[in-house]
Amino acid sequence: MELFRHGKVYDFMAIRAYWISFSLLAVVVSFISVLWEPKPNYGTDFKGGTEVEVAFTKGIEAGDVRSAVKRVGFNDPDIVSVTDPANPNRFLIRVQETSALPEEKRAEIQNVLCYTVPAGAEDRCPLAVRPTEVKFSPGGDKIFVRYEQDPDLKRIADEAHSVAGVELRPSPTNPQIVSPRDHKVEIQLKSKGDQLMDGLRRELGADTVPENPLRVEWVGPKAGKQLRDAAVKSVAIAIVFIMAYVAFRFDLRFAPGGVVALVHDAMMVIGVFVLFQKEISLSTIAAVLTIVGYSINDTVVVYDRIRENLGKHRGKTFAQIINLSVSETLSRTVLTSGATLLSILAFFVWGTGVIKDFALALLVGIVAGTYSSIYVAAPLTEWIDRRFFGGAAGGGAAARKAAGSPARAPGKKTAAVV
Repeated sequence: MELFRHGKVYDFMAIRAYWISFSLLAVVVSFISVLWEPKPNYGTDFKGGTEVEVAFTKGIEAGDVRSAVKRVGFNDPDIVSVTDPANPNRFLIRVQETSALPEEKRAEIQNVLCYTVPAGAEDRCPLAVRPTEVKFSPGGDKIFVRYEQDPDLKRIADEAHSVAGVELRPSPTNPQIVSPRDHKVEIQLKSKGDQLMDGLRRELGADTVPENPLRVEWVGPKAGKQLRDAAVKSVAIAIVFIMAYVAFRFDLRFAPGGVVALVHDAMMVIGVFVLFQKEISLSTIAAVLTIVGYSINDTVVVYDRIRENLGKHRGKTFAQIINLSVSETLSRTVLTSGATLLSILAFFVWGTGVIKDFALALLVGIVAGTYSSIYVAAPLTEWIDRRFFGGAAGGGAAARKAAGSPARAPGKKTAAVV
C-alpha cells in the first residue's frame, strides 16, 4: 500500500536545521526539568512511601480526603482521583511514611521486650522473660520473638503496646505462638495502610470509608533509590548495546546518530511526563525501554535503505541519498507507526491509572521515534560523514571529477568534497 506517490522525492534535509534546533531545545528543557522545577513526579516505586487505593462508598472531593489524611497525622499526602466506571469514587492516596520501623524504634521495641536490657531494668527483665531472638519483617508489620520457654502472650502484648507509635492489629490471636517447639511468637502490627484506613473512618465516617482498601503497597526510601538507580542503568545499558549493534551491522559513522536519536526519544517522554506532572514509575521505565527498541527498529530501516542507495546511486550526495531513502520508506513508516498509534490510542482513551500513563509514554515515544529517525539520526550521520570522513559515503560525480579519482565503493575514504 503506497500512501505517497512512488518515485516522488521529498527534500527533508532542506529544513533539517529548524527541526534539529527544535529537538535540541526540547531535550535541553527536558534535562533541565529533571534537575530543576518542575521536578519529576516520582511514584512510590522510586521515592518510597505507602500507596493506598480506596473506593469510597459515597461521593467525596479530593480536597476533603487530603484534609482527612492530614488530620490523621500523615504529612504531604498526594491524592489522585482515578477514573473508573465500576468505582466512581476511587482515589489513590500516597503518603511518605512507610511501615518499615526505623532503627531507634526497633531498639525501643527490643528494650521493652527485654531482648536488650537497659541499665537498671534487671528487675523488670528477669532471665525467664528474656527472649533469645527478635526479628523484624522486611515490611515492618510483623515481629518474631523466640524464647527458651513458654512465653506470656499477655505480657508481650502489653510490652509492645507501651511503645509510642506502635499499634497491634486487633485480634484475639495477636500475639500468637507460631512454633510451639521453638517457643516462637509472632506479633502483628498495624501497617501505615491500616492506620490510614482507621484514621479515615474516624474522620469521614464508616458509612463513607470501606472496611478494606482495593490495594496497599509500600516501598522503603532505600529500596526506592535502588530502583531509581537500576532504572537509569537499564536504559543506559540498552542504549550502549544498541550502539554496538548499529556500529557492527552498518558502519561506525552510523552508530552515533542512532544513539543520539534514542536519547532524544527517551528525554522527550520524560519531558512530557515532567511537564504534565505525570507519575514516573517502573511502568514508565518499561515504556521507555519499549520505545528504545521501537525507535531503533525504525532507524535501522532508514539506515538500511541509505546503505542500499549508497551503492546504487554513486552520483548523489549523502544529503540527496537521505532524501531518497526516507521518501522510499515513508509509506512503510507512516503505515507501521500509524497502526501502532491507533492500538495505543485505544488504551490511552479508555485505559485507567497505570495503563493510561503507560499508553501516553508509548504515544509520545512512537511519534518522537518516527520523527527522530528522519531529523535526528540521518542528519547527524550525514554531518559525521562530511566532517570526519570527508564525505566518503556520498561523493557526487562532480566532486570525484574535480578530485581526479574514479568512483569508489561506499565506506572507502576519498578526497571528494560534498
